[in-house]
Amino acid sequence: MLVGDGAIGAPLGPDCPVEMVRRVSPAELLPLVELTRGGHRECLHFGAVAVVDRHGRVLAHAGNPQWVSFTRSTLKVLQALPLLQSGAAKALGLSQAELALLCASHNGEPMHVQTAESILAKAGQDYHVLRCGCHVPGLFTLLDKAPPEGLVYDERHHNCSGKHAGFVAMCVQQGWPVQDYTEPSHALQRAVRSTVARAVGMQEEDMPMGIDGCSAPNYAMPLARLAHGYARLASGAADAEFGHSFALLGEAMTTRPDLVSGTGRNDLAFMRAGRGDWISKIGADGVQVMASKSRGEAFAIKISDGNKPALYAATVAVLEQLAWMDAAQSAELEVWRGAEILSARGVAVGARRACFALQGRA
Repeated sequence: MLVGDGAIGAPLGPDCPVEMVRRVSPAELLPLVELTRGGHRECLHFGAVAVVDRHGRVLAHAGNPQWVSFTRSTLKVLQALPLLQSGAAKALGLSQAELALLCASHNGEPMHVQTAESILAKAGQDYHVLRCGCHVPGLFTLLDKAPPEGLVYDERHHNCSGKHAGFVAMCVQQGWPVQDYTEPSHALQRAVRSTVARAVGMQEEDMPMGIDGCSAPNYAMPLARLAHGYARLASGAADAEFGHSFALLGEAMTTRPDLVSGTGRNDLAFMRAGRGDWISKIGADGVQVMASKSRGEAFAIKISDGNKPALYAATVAVLEQLAWMDAAQSAELEVWRGAEILSARGVAVGARRACFALQGRA
């Protein structure tokens, strides 16, 4: 039996070493979504789901809820905690829109670029100090659109520019150097790692570190730990340690989901459907977290091959199986199931469906 195997109703156990959880075999991942064409199965996407409450109890799961995965951009809201906990965000007068952008994987639309500029200006800096690099704005790459000829873009358009602007603001407020703020040894990143570990109930040394696509440190953890952090976020002011910060960040995300993601994106659609109750955040390579403020619960999903349509379909299936959706919300999110596979001419040529059932939920 695996240590920390996620028995239903059991606390996660802060002393469970991640090295023991790493023994999870890929064979323990379940098929979550299947694709068929001509009535024949063509693709099968494996993964795992963990549903957790704010006390860290695993309420339901599919596959092993202790599967260790990099958190990718789902970590952003927790990476923003030191900025709020230190009082730096208040000292700078960051607005609700700016707090939302701290948590964003955005499209690089004008509203995103302008909000990143605003954060930097309040810190007395400009985009040249950002160490995230630059890429074609997600408005084009993520939505499979051709960018206009002559498009000019820079670090402000990077999907992580809000997070990095927050990093710079924290350094300025604390009197730390900004030139190397993404280095794991930097005081900022040490503060982030310590705070993230506390938020998810782990020891720092039990969170494997890697470098994300934006050059900042990122951490791996069991899905149940990630979900626990978001369940605490959803509980807002009720959280004994981070209550004020969680309340501000959670409200910012649900009030300005357009800044957290952008036009045509799943997090925007999910949070709008959630009517202020659901906090939704996607991460690269098949990670999704969703939390409910009214329930103080959250779930984390990892699709092992990183397939986005499968991730969207699995997310809607979990919402359905947890009975978080009413009929109107289900209809609103039907498109995200991607139930029909269409040809380039718009003809239905196949089907996509979730093929798992959560275990443990009454």
